[in-house]
Amino acid sequence: QLQLVESGGGLAQPGGSLRLSCVASGLPLDYYAIGWFREAPGKEREAVSCIGKSGDTTNYSNSVKGRFSISRDNAKSAVYLQMNDLKPEDTGTYFCVADPLQNLVCDASGRYQSPDYWGQGTRVTVSS
Repeated sequence: QLQLVESGGGLAQPGGSLRLSCVASGLPLDYYAIGWFREAPGKEREAVSCIGKSGDTTNYSNSVKGRFSISRDNAKSAVYLQMNDLKPEDTGTYFCVADPLQNLVCDASGRYQSPDYWGQGTRVTVSS
Protein backbone atom coordinates (compact mmCIF):
# COMPACT_ATOMS: atom_id res chain seq x y z
CA GLN A 1 0.00 0.00 0.00
CA LEU A 2 1.08 3.53 -0.75
CA GLN A 3 0.52 6.13 1.94
CA LEU A 4 0.38 9.81 1.04
CA VAL A 5 0.69 12.65 3.54
CA GLU A 6 0.14 16.26 2.50
CA SER A 7 1.39 19.33 4.31
CA GLY A 8 1.91 23.00 3.71
CA GLY A 9 -1.63 24.27 3.66
CA GLY A 10 -2.78 27.23 5.66
CA LEU A 11 -3.96 30.80 5.40
CA ALA A 12 -2.54 33.08 2.73
CA GLN A 13 -3.40 36.56 1.55
CA PRO A 14 -4.40 37.18 -2.05
CA GLY A 15 -1.22 37.44 -4.09
CA GLY A 16 0.68 35.33 -1.60
CA SER A 17 2.32 31.95 -1.96
CA LEU A 18 2.17 28.52 -0.40
CA ARG A 19 4.05 25.33 -1.11
CA LEU A 20 2.25 22.06 -0.65
CA SER A 21 4.17 18.85 -0.11
CA CYS A 22 3.07 15.27 -0.56
CA VAL A 23 5.33 12.65 0.98
CA ALA A 24 4.82 9.01 0.10
CA SER A 25 5.73 5.84 1.94
CA GLY A 26 5.13 2.15 1.57
CA LEU A 27 5.96 1.76 -2.12
CA PRO A 28 8.39 3.43 -4.55
CA LEU A 29 6.91 6.72 -5.67
CA ASP A 30 8.24 6.37 -9.21
CA TYR A 31 5.66 3.64 -9.85
CA TYR A 32 3.00 6.35 -9.82
CA ALA A 33 1.84 9.46 -11.57
CA ILE A 34 0.78 12.08 -9.03
CA GLY A 35 -1.94 14.67 -9.13
CA TRP A 36 -3.34 17.40 -6.93
CA PHE A 37 -7.12 17.53 -6.70
CA ARG A 38 -8.93 20.47 -5.16
CA GLU A 39 -12.32 20.37 -3.48
CA ALA A 40 -14.34 23.37 -2.36
CA PRO A 41 -17.93 23.74 -1.20
CA GLY A 42 -20.30 24.33 -4.04
CA LYS A 43 -17.70 23.57 -6.68
CA GLU A 44 -16.87 20.48 -8.67
CA ARG A 45 -13.74 18.61 -7.80
CA GLU A 46 -10.87 19.96 -9.90
CA ALA A 47 -7.61 18.38 -10.99
CA VAL A 48 -5.37 21.42 -10.65
CA SER A 49 -2.11 19.74 -11.65
CA CYS A 50 -0.47 16.41 -12.34
CA ILE A 51 2.96 15.03 -13.09
CA GLY A 52 4.19 11.88 -14.79
CA LYS A 53 6.15 9.12 -13.09
CA SER A 54 9.53 10.53 -14.01
CA GLY A 55 8.48 14.16 -13.89
CA ASP A 56 8.84 14.61 -17.64
CA THR A 57 5.23 15.59 -18.21
CA THR A 58 3.14 18.09 -16.30
CA ASN A 59 -0.33 19.47 -16.73
CA TYR A 60 -2.26 22.32 -15.17
CA SER A 61 -5.87 23.38 -15.14
CA ASN A 62 -6.60 26.66 -16.87
CA SER A 63 -7.49 28.20 -13.52
CA VAL A 64 -3.94 27.79 -12.14
CA LYS A 65 -1.79 27.79 -15.26
CA GLY A 66 1.05 30.26 -14.94
CA ARG A 67 0.66 30.51 -11.16
CA PHE A 68 1.17 26.96 -9.88
CA SER A 69 4.12 24.66 -10.50
CA ILE A 70 4.32 20.96 -9.77
CA SER A 71 7.53 19.02 -9.25
CA ARG A 72 8.67 15.74 -7.79
CA ASP A 73 11.74 14.25 -6.18
CA ASN A 74 11.47 10.49 -6.41
CA ALA A 75 14.61 10.02 -4.32
CA LYS A 76 12.81 11.79 -1.47
CA SER A 77 9.44 10.22 -2.32
CA ALA A 78 7.95 13.67 -2.49
CA VAL A 79 5.84 15.81 -4.81
CA TYR A 80 5.44 19.53 -4.43
CA LEU A 81 2.93 22.11 -5.58
CA GLN A 82 4.25 25.66 -5.53
CA MET A 83 1.30 28.04 -5.54
CA ASN A 84 1.99 31.68 -6.35
CA ASP A 85 -0.25 34.69 -6.83
CA LEU A 86 -2.95 32.99 -4.83
CA LYS A 87 -6.54 34.04 -5.34
CA PRO A 88 -9.59 33.60 -3.08
CA GLU A 89 -10.94 31.07 -5.57
CA ASP A 90 -7.92 28.85 -4.81
CA THR A 91 -9.44 28.20 -1.41
CA GLY A 92 -10.21 24.55 -0.82
CA THR A 93 -8.89 21.25 0.37
CA TYR A 94 -6.03 19.91 -1.71
CA PHE A 95 -5.58 16.18 -2.03
CA CYS A 96 -2.51 14.42 -3.32
CA VAL A 97 -3.55 11.44 -5.44
CA ALA A 98 -1.51 8.65 -7.01
CA ASP A 99 -2.12 6.03 -9.65
CA PRO A 100 -0.01 4.10 -12.15
CA LEU A 101 -2.22 5.54 -14.91
CA GLN A 102 -1.55 9.22 -15.51
CA ASN A 103 -5.02 9.96 -16.90
CA LEU A 104 -6.59 9.09 -13.57
CA VAL A 105 -4.60 11.74 -11.67
CA CYS A 106 -4.92 14.41 -14.35
CA ASP A 107 -8.70 14.36 -14.71
CA ALA A 108 -11.16 14.71 -11.83
CA SER A 109 -14.27 15.06 -13.97
CA GLY A 110 -15.44 11.51 -13.31
CA ARG A 111 -14.60 10.36 -16.81
CA TYR A 112 -12.10 7.93 -15.33
CA GLN A 113 -12.18 5.84 -12.20
CA SER A 114 -10.85 7.34 -9.01
CA PRO A 115 -7.07 7.18 -8.42
CA ASP A 116 -5.91 4.26 -6.32
CA TYR A 117 -4.39 6.32 -3.52
CA TRP A 118 -5.40 9.54 -1.77
CA GLY A 119 -3.86 11.59 0.98
CA GLN A 120 -5.92 13.02 3.80
CA GLY A 121 -5.94 16.51 2.30
CA THR A 122 -4.55 19.85 3.37
CA ARG A 123 -6.67 22.95 3.70
CA VAL A 124 -5.78 26.16 1.84
CA THR A 125 -7.58 29.40 2.62
CA VAL A 126 -6.89 32.54 0.63
CA SER A 127 -8.37 35.57 2.27
CA SER A 128 -7.46 39.08 3.29
